[in-house]
Amino acid sequence: MNLELKKRIITSIILISILVSMFLHTYILIIGLIIITIITWIEFYGLVTKIFAIKNIKNSYLRFFFKAFSLIYLTLLAYAIISTKTTNSDLEIIIIYSILISIMTDIGGFIVGKTLGGKKLSKISPKKTISGSVGSFIFSILLVPLFIENMENYSLLGLIFLTILISSVSQMGDLFISILKRKADVKDTSNLLPGHGGVLDRIDGMIFAIPCGIMLFKIFN
Repeated sequence: MNLELKKRIITSIILISILVSMFLHTYILIIGLIIITIITWIEFYGLVTKIFAIKNIKNSYLRFFFKAFSLIYLTLLAYAIISTKTTNSDLEIIIIYSILISIMTDIGGFIVGKTLGGKKLSKISPKKTISGSVGSFIFSILLVPLFIENMENYSLLGLIFLTILISSVSQMGDLFISILKRKADVKDTSNLLPGHGGVLDRIDGMIFAIPCGIMLFKIFN
């Protein structure tokens, strides 16, 4: 096992422990989301700033739009998660499920992609393969048996269908951030998390999967 993989595994264990603590204790959830929102916004805007510099874009209004829109989006997302926890909303299970789908999507893509390799999924992110994308779907679907009893309004096939859709959005979110990193000519959004890069590198799929999950489960309810 190489050093980089060891770092990735250790960091993953720490991140999962923090995630569990956040959903067990409301005060940790609130503090954690505030910190995550601030760091994610800084990393995202850092990418945009580098892209503007490379492309020699000096439009201050466009720069303000990206800064304001990203901050509002991330703040509303954090607020939605906190409000479901503090009000004991039924949306909490949907948010948790969407987060786990995103996590399993990453794990499945990494394990299957590294193991099988094969044809590249896109030029945008050379490390991602078609086999990894299939692995992402398979690993996500493994969550269905664990949550089917908590999703009484959805059939088995319906839950599998929604899971695949959310996993697809998570993968597209990952690719979207990969496009920004490619245009900014950087490998990671930061080096804050050993073996993973930045916070945005870890939650790029989640920030799209969560609102998508809420919307889809409400539409097909």
